[in-house]
Amino acid sequence: MRDAQDRPIRYLRLSLTEACQMRCVYCRPALLTQSSQPGRLTPNEIESVVRHLVAEHGLTKVRLTGGDPTARPDLIEIIERLARIDGIRDLAMTTNGLSLASRAKDYADAGLGRVNVSLDSLDPKRFAKMTGVDALGRVLAGIDAAIEAGLTPVKLNTVVLHNENLADLPALVGYAARRGVEIRFIELMPMGPLADRWAERYVPASRMRNALAQVAVGWQTVPQGSDSAQVYDLELRGGRHARIGFITPMSCNFCSACNRLRITSDGSVYPCLMDQPRGNITDAVRPGFDADLFDRLLSNAIQAKAPEHPVTGVAVMTQIGG
Repeated sequence: MRDAQDRPIRYLRLSLTEACQMRCVYCRPALLTQSSQPGRLTPNEIESVVRHLVAEHGLTKVRLTGGDPTARPDLIEIIERLARIDGIRDLAMTTNGLSLASRAKDYADAGLGRVNVSLDSLDPKRFAKMTGVDALGRVLAGIDAAIEAGLTPVKLNTVVLHNENLADLPALVGYAARRGVEIRFIELMPMGPLADRWAERYVPASRMRNALAQVAVGWQTVPQGSDSAQVYDLELRGGRHARIGFITPMSCNFCSACNRLRITSDGSVYPCLMDQPRGNITDAVRPGFDADLFDRLLSNAIQAKAPEHPVTGVAVMTQIGG
């Protein structure tokens, strides 16, 4: 499965729901917590789509996103179904971490391989301001539970905003080093509720790196292949090491190596995070899976994948799943 630029598509990011228990300032302007969503793909439909993509198109990696996937009451069933598909080498999930303390073992037992957890600050007040919930302790307990359950490597995702959490980066790296997890600092993209204020809130990776100068002794590049992050083994003052990454869609995009396809909970297909949807697969999965129709719809969407992402995005993260 290749796009018009001959980039192989091996990675599906599957958004299971728009619902999320948080309302992060860069993600959504209003709280949406309900788990029901008319027209969303069922576990059986999801399994049919992924099984076909693996068997016929060489898909090897699936990440469950949202919203927050844990807002779906049938999440365990979805994980179990996907974990049974031969050929998936990496079944992962991105989550806000609120349910991990009580459910991490359940997710692992169902067949989930690993998790990424959003963590924008270790300061309780700043965390609450950025996420809309006073729940830093729950997220930290969830990270511990994920490590204990073997959902590793656990990775932390931090969206960095000017005049918000840039000064928190040294503390976050120290925490990652102590817990033995990787942390990734993400440049803000001009989409969602902060799109019209992007220029004043955006922090490039170069400034993030400068913010770590006070704790960094040495930087060693870690080769990542087609991964979107620039990853380093960072030696800290005091002798600890932390693996950190910078995800740089704005200052140094990685479009030429993009191997991703996104399908939302209602079946919309996004070949690119910041572009418009390019069709919908619903007609190909209902009432039963029509492989020929699915392949035509998929081909049309993938061939519309642009060489680089647009200047601004059209969706909010909870629709498309990041």
